[in-house]
Amino acid sequence: MTPLSTGDPESIGGYTLLGRLGAGGMGVVYLGVSASGRQVAVKLVHGPYAQEEEFRTRFRQEIAAARRVSGAFTAPVVDADPDADRPWMATLYVPGLSLAEVVAKDGPLSLRELRALGLGLTEALRDIHRAGLVHRDLKPGNVLMTGDGPRVIDFGISRASDNQRLTTTGRMIGTPPFMSPEQVASPRDVTPASDVFSLGSLLVFAAVGTGPFDADSPYITGYQVVYGPPDLDGVPEALLGIVERCLDKDPAARPELTDIHRMLQALPESDAIGSPKTGQSAKLRGRPTPRSAATTSSGAAATTSSDAATGTGTGTGKRRRVRMLLTGLGAALAVTGLGIGVSVFVSAPDPTTVSETTAPDATARAASLPDGWRPWQKKLRYDVKGIPLDYNSPGCVAEGSSLFCGGNGFTAARIDAASGRTLWRTGTRPQGVQPIGVRDGLVYMYEDPDDTARRVVALDATTGHRRWQRDINKSEDAVLYDGGLLTLSPDYSTFVAYGPSGKELWRAPSLDEYCTPSALGGVPYALCSKGTEPGQAPVELMKLGPGSLTETATLPKKAEALGAVGGQPLFLAPQTAKDVYEAGYERPYNALLRVASETGQVKRIPLARPLTGAATLVDGIVYFVRSNGSVTAVSADSGKQLWQKMTDVENLSAPAVSATYKRVYFSNRFGRLLALDSRTGAEVWRTSALDDPGDKAENYPPQVLLVKDAIVAMAGDTAFSWSPDGPT
Repeated sequence: MTPLSTGDPESIGGYTLLGRLGAGGMGVVYLGVSASGRQVAVKLVHGPYAQEEEFRTRFRQEIAAARRVSGAFTAPVVDADPDADRPWMATLYVPGLSLAEVVAKDGPLSLRELRALGLGLTEALRDIHRAGLVHRDLKPGNVLMTGDGPRVIDFGISRASDNQRLTTTGRMIGTPPFMSPEQVASPRDVTPASDVFSLGSLLVFAAVGTGPFDADSPYITGYQVVYGPPDLDGVPEALLGIVERCLDKDPAARPELTDIHRMLQALPESDAIGSPKTGQSAKLRGRPTPRSAATTSSGAAATTSSDAATGTGTGTGKRRRVRMLLTGLGAALAVTGLGIGVSVFVSAPDPTTVSETTAPDATARAASLPDGWRPWQKKLRYDVKGIPLDYNSPGCVAEGSSLFCGGNGFTAARIDAASGRTLWRTGTRPQGVQPIGVRDGLVYMYEDPDDTARRVVALDATTGHRRWQRDINKSEDAVLYDGGLLTLSPDYSTFVAYGPSGKELWRAPSLDEYCTPSALGGVPYALCSKGTEPGQAPVELMKLGPGSLTETATLPKKAEALGAVGGQPLFLAPQTAKDVYEAGYERPYNALLRVASETGQVKRIPLARPLTGAATLVDGIVYFVRSNGSVTAVSADSGKQLWQKMTDVENLSAPAVSATYKRVYFSNRFGRLLALDSRTGAEVWRTSALDDPGDKAENYPPQVLLVKDAIVAMAGDTAFSWSPDGPT
């Protein structure tokens, strides 16, 4: 459990909230307590989804479904209000980790544990099916491991035979690695046998640490589920016959729950792991390990030269067949979950996109890491005697194989990105903000000698020695542009540009209105608006130069600067510019604005639909990152949505993009790293959160950046580095 965040309610439906149990794309789950002291898990739907009538209907269905199920291995509903402004549901709180967390923490289960798990799940499914329901999302995240057996939770996409079928045409609902073939091929026609197939996949996961159909993308996984044989390497011999029968592609050929229960009871009750199907014993205890070098991530045999020669491997003809089948799957597969587990939205790409973006990139360059690199973790906190510290905004910038860090709570420091070792530290008091940047062997930092003054300081990047300093405006940031450093004078009257030596290069007058320095595409600009506060008037884009301030274009009120594409400044246009003072509000944007720097002509590029979240421009793509974990990629040239991914990781950082690996990396406030495929948005890997990111991690903005191909992230007062290959 994590503490409540800013904006979280203190109570829901009369239950006092004690903290967060989890969060996903659709809602947040809190630990609550009633007046009598009974603990409950309260699921609260995110505000935007509460406005969708279909979602409300599904939520009512989830409540009704969960209320119909009452058994020792499910969590009963104790209260709910599906008609509230933000619908919520309270179930009995079941303390314990999910099966996914248990396997990640302690490794695959022993045979005795597998027997107990299987028996508990068959009894839970028996109760669910007796209530006339099909769960349809039995997965490791929806199974809680408790002292008295597993508990099945989250009936968000279950279907009752007497309820309206809410599956949209052309869309399937579930989690691909644990879906049945009929869920992929005919989602409206699933029967209880579908849950039996999912049970088989879940038992394989518990026994091995990976699912029988795991692949690099939902599309490949869907193909494997429908057409491919399951990968059962490492499954104990005693369990093998049971899971093979559960994973039959024909629903009619799968065993009944009573037969599965009988077969599981016949398993030995010892702590022995049992003989696996193959000799890969490393997969059976401890953390899950990667599949052997002779198999691909989807479990299919890797092609060898002899395979190619005989036509038994994955030659061109077979790849073409896979592409054709995936085209049909891709047109239909849009995976979503109403619960707090994994929730994914996958746009259906064209056939060539599917084959090229889900297959390993044969032309990808080898990773380039700093010399001597190894994973590391380092506390940046550095208490200065006599100075009260306020830890809020630490951050780093990268140059070469070094990090230059600063922020509230620690002095400026240079850190070796290969080892995490501090090379130098300077300053007698903590920096107030993150470093400005590194250029021409200099690190630019801020210094606040008192409450009324502010300086920019240039430090030697190699030694940390101060080279020069200049007084600047207390309220406005300094920015690096292609020719130097742009600042605003302390009295707001003049823009001043400095060169690497500290010499003043030129001055330009400021307007008698609110103006701030900016660098778009390496060119110095001023963003001005009439009035004393930003965002209260249209934005005037002014190009700066020696002695000149030239009006270039006028942009809408609250337009947001993103950077430049092809030398042309790029802005976001808000759908509404009204001020909203509401916790968690995210302003919607409905267009991109591209400014021709020579003529000032503004080209409006409409978005397909309004988007919200923090926007970041990287290599011609705008990434919208919402606080609920949603990431949307949009082409800066056309405004076309390239993909959208609904992750279950909230409060993500701005993205860092790897051209080598074709991935987008994020960190969250607690140090969990997330890697998405930059071409499709498919999740590639994720890590666990840090054990101890610091005592104020929720208040720290997370950060992730690349030093060559090594990932460096910040969570709380901790910096750490991770391999681009992800967890192994």
